[in-house]
Amino acid sequence: MKWLAAAIVLSLTAAEPLPTELFLRGHAVIPTPQKVTLRPGDVVLDEGWTMDAPAHIASRWLAGDMKDFQGLELKQGAGAKSIVLRVRAGAVGGGPAETQAQAYRLVVRPGRIEVTGNGDAGLLYGVQTLVQLVKRGPRGALTAPECEIEDWPRLALRFLHWDTKHHQDKLTTLKRYLDWAVRFKVNMIGFELEDKFSYPSNPVIGAPGAFTPAELQELVDYGLERFIQVVPIVQSPAHMAYVLKHPQFATLRADGNNYQSCLCLEDTYKLIFQMYDDLIAATKGIDYFFVSTDEVYYAGIGANCKQPYTPENRSALWAEFAKRAHDHLAGKGRRMLAWLEYPLLAKDLEKIPSGVIDGVVGEDSYVEIEKRKGMRQLVYTSTQGAEFLFPDHLAMESMPAGTAFGEFEEVFTPGRLSALYRGVAEARAMTMNPIGVFAAAWDDSGLHNETFWLGWSAVARWGWRPGMPGAEQHASEFMQVYYGPQTTGMVEIYRTLQSQARAWQRTWDRVISRVRAPGYGNSEGKGIGTARHDLTLEAPALPDGQYLEIKPRFTTKYRAWVAEASGRSLENDRLRQAIVGNMLTAERNRYNLEVLLALARFTGHHWRLLSALGDAEQGLEKAAAEAKQGRAAMAVGHLVAAHNLVAQVEQEAPAISRDLTAVFEKSRKPKGMAAGGRQFVHVLDDSKDHWADRTPDLGFMFAPERSIGLPAWRAELSRITKVYAAAHKVAVRGLAMPRLEE
Repeated sequence: MKWLAAAIVLSLTAAEPLPTELFLRGHAVIPTPQKVTLRPGDVVLDEGWTMDAPAHIASRWLAGDMKDFQGLELKQGAGAKSIVLRVRAGAVGGGPAETQAQAYRLVVRPGRIEVTGNGDAGLLYGVQTLVQLVKRGPRGALTAPECEIEDWPRLALRFLHWDTKHHQDKLTTLKRYLDWAVRFKVNMIGFELEDKFSYPSNPVIGAPGAFTPAELQELVDYGLERFIQVVPIVQSPAHMAYVLKHPQFATLRADGNNYQSCLCLEDTYKLIFQMYDDLIAATKGIDYFFVSTDEVYYAGIGANCKQPYTPENRSALWAEFAKRAHDHLAGKGRRMLAWLEYPLLAKDLEKIPSGVIDGVVGEDSYVEIEKRKGMRQLVYTSTQGAEFLFPDHLAMESMPAGTAFGEFEEVFTPGRLSALYRGVAEARAMTMNPIGVFAAAWDDSGLHNETFWLGWSAVARWGWRPGMPGAEQHASEFMQVYYGPQTTGMVEIYRTLQSQARAWQRTWDRVISRVRAPGYGNSEGKGIGTARHDLTLEAPALPDGQYLEIKPRFTTKYRAWVAEASGRSLENDRLRQAIVGNMLTAERNRYNLEVLLALARFTGHHWRLLSALGDAEQGLEKAAAEAKQGRAAMAVGHLVAAHNLVAQVEQEAPAISRDLTAVFEKSRKPKGMAAGGRQFVHVLDDSKDHWADRTPDLGFMFAPERSIGLPAWRAELSRITKVYAAAHKVAVRGLAMPRLEE
């Protein structure tokens, strides 16, 4: 299988372009400019340079980043050596008409650097390119290559997806994300708020600590200053458990299912449009609204609907909802985006207003209809799906046959980065009339948003210039831009952490859930695919109390995993050391490295757990052998050692959990927090089974280990040890006592 995996990777990467000339010259610039003319020399920047610029965010940005990233303070005003910033309409003529205001020209010459934007956004984007061009030469001097750059985006809207269904980022975190988004020339955020907004018309929907209208408007204004629109995404009429879990909305559930609201009830429209209006009022200055329409499986089901539940009627109700949502939003001055997909039939696409932007192009049959109607599209990509802990960014060996992953997991052997490259360049939407790209990053599995930046930046750059550069160059450039040029080995850190995460996910049993009931159904219908699964392991076998006879279970069933654990543990140790080493040299985003380290420590604990449980069972076998030879004292010693080995690794878990939570909560509010005298209402989704929704807090990450039942296992082994020792008149020494919380 390894040769096949390698062949697949080779076939998917061979057609990627060669490195760009800027990259070969030693400069990391994201996105890649459209036109670059390089000259042989470099321009040295020193304290003698000034900045001749108007009062503009671009001038503040240039001064700030040059000081923070390069230690160079630029004085304001004209001088013998000056960086000149100007806005002049029509300065750059290339690119689509709708992106002209984002275009810029950058000219670097000895003694003079000019950044000219067609519009305000273009000037800010030109400054981002200049900041990234500047680097330290081998003798420590700051240099920029002599060059002329003309640049503009191919696609007007470049969306990053902030999905917060199972967590809430702090306002300061989101502002920092906006700062980094503009560095990658992002101009749209799809903010999937769910219950993280307080909804004045229906405040019960908002979780404790949810953003107030004033806080959301503050974030929106911060983005607008950077020419980024923070566009609200409201999951409706499906994915609505965050609303329908509350008793006051129970009558709106479709067939009693809290996943979807009933589209046959006028009160459903009233509620959803109230939510729209609340968000519109708190996002002044935004031109768009994302209606979602994601996975509306059950339109028209239930006793409230008069028509039979058929594919045709389901599609007609879907189209009616989209039409009414469009009309409502148009009346509020917002252009609607939606995911046009199953169960919408092509014939009902004709009913969708042409002003709706299709965020996914769900079916081949939509293409010609949308072209004829003059509709616009987003190129939809996903930087993550259902994988746990860390995205599948990079190429890696395929997993063994029969590997079990999450419910919707696929192994992207060439890596999502290569898939994103092609997902933009070869997208169905690119053959139509695309207006932008959308870099989805789903919160279903609870990944930290810091793990998404490699993918987010990739989609942003390929939305600016599809097909340039390849995934390999992007990974290298991203590490330099995001962490600073002094870091080393960051691509391999990502690859190793990805490998650790996939191995962690693979080395659990998947069993029918013991903690939640079957679901309502899936995309194929009610009552289909209802089984829910838990991750768990069987505990080691226990000996009988009289002769200590034992039939090994853990070391037989999990032999391959136990053998793998020692190598993974060493790999993990090297990974953690590499991350810690880069914390000393990273000039930017050190917090991101804290998150990576917390994840590495989390997976490292798993390998110690597997090894300890395997060693403990082998110790119990040794105890049985000693008992058979009549050496009771030796047998008791092995029993105690096995017990204490498990106790030791088990006692690591609270510290790992505490440290991981502390790191995550530097950027997030506590998951499932109480605030303002209110408790978080946690009710499981009737249709979806997101891993991150299994518990109201971060406990879902540790639930697999807890499900093994190690405290009860140790208690029983302790009892067996004491009974056997008493029967053979042997003292029990050194048996670890259970912690009080057990």
